[in-house]
Amino acid sequence: MSIWTAPLADGRIQATVDLPGSKSITNRALVLAALADGPSTITGTLRSRDTNLMLSALTELGVGVRVDPADPTTVSIEPRPLHAGEVFCGLAGTVMRFLPPVAALASGDVAFDGDPQARQRPLTTILDALRDLGVGVDGDSLPFVVHGTGSADGGTVTIDASGSSQFVSGLLLAAARFDNGITVRHVGAPVPSTPHIDMTVEMLATAGVVVDTSQPDTWRVPPSVIKAVDVAVEPDLSNAAAFLAAAAVTGGEVSIPRWPATTTQPGAQIVDILAEMGCTAELFDGVLTVRGPERLTGISRNLRDIGELTPTIAAVCALADGESLLSGIAHLRGHETDRLAALVTEINKLGGDVSETDDGLIIRPAPLHGGQWDSYADHRMATAGAIIGLVVPSVTVDDIETTSKTLPDFPGMWQQMVGHP
Repeated sequence: MSIWTAPLADGRIQATVDLPGSKSITNRALVLAALADGPSTITGTLRSRDTNLMLSALTELGVGVRVDPADPTTVSIEPRPLHAGEVFCGLAGTVMRFLPPVAALASGDVAFDGDPQARQRPLTTILDALRDLGVGVDGDSLPFVVHGTGSADGGTVTIDASGSSQFVSGLLLAAARFDNGITVRHVGAPVPSTPHIDMTVEMLATAGVVVDTSQPDTWRVPPSVIKAVDVAVEPDLSNAAAFLAAAAVTGGEVSIPRWPATTTQPGAQIVDILAEMGCTAELFDGVLTVRGPERLTGISRNLRDIGELTPTIAAVCALADGESLLSGIAHLRGHETDRLAALVTEINKLGGDVSETDDGLIIRPAPLHGGQWDSYADHRMATAGAIIGLVVPSVTVDDIETTSKTLPDFPGMWQQMVGHP
């Protein structure tokens, strides 16, 4: 773990940033490919810590995985009978929440564990759901064991998914392989990050799996074949958010090639938020360009559907001229760290004026100064510190390496953006 000095922008940033693939799409595509009726190839695969953990876990369970030696982003998946194994999740929510239902289909016990911080992440919802579906599970958080028997009955399960949309997606991805399919009913506060469930439903449809969403807060998947499909992964738009924020806070211009015209990635909504704060955006010939204003304005926004963008948005708001109210994000207290408490602590350490509400943050304008920004082993917190460091001298970020969770060389890409117009 190292202390990284955030590069200070020398005026307005002018840069084009070519981003690797989406983590959310990559890990969903890998799970579906592992459960499909034949081999498939995924191109544009993100190769980061989270996706490498997913590839390792599937290999451990018996799936055939071949990485093209000439292009590590091209991965071929050959479904094979699943067997007992040990899955290391790191801090990857997609691994710890998507793979337990897959493990229920394995012949033998599958043991799960992860980083020390991961043992605090909420998992009871997905594990209790599997128990209700007749699957044997020992434990309520990491470490835990799923007792696979080679098949699972499935049926109807009622859960409270207000802590994470990943609980719904995890059940849906494997549902078609359960003998009776799975019907998921949500009861509780609104599910956060619902665009991620939309992404899951769309990717299942592409693989020939129908998800009935005709009833509110209910998803029904009948038993069916998951068809093998080749997938080309879009750039990660949540990772793009930090680079577009760089244009916003420096009054500069950042372009992202291969920006999709339509997408289920919730990260795309960063464009609307930055526009509300005074930026302009243009999509031309597949390239998105965001230009920052002379002065950023504060916003009042419910971020329930795009909670993962909160650290980026909060960093921009801390540099805006007006007060901002970010709401609908109480569930962030159960992410890689308690992101609300972490943002309050770190922004205020640098002279900011931020306070928590029941479900969000109030960010008031205040002059910021240099100092150490702690990342809490959280990749989004680390990039938030880098954003502030663009315009506030002498900001250092601890454990910048944690950004490898979703972006293999964030420090190098960030430095190139700052130093090479």
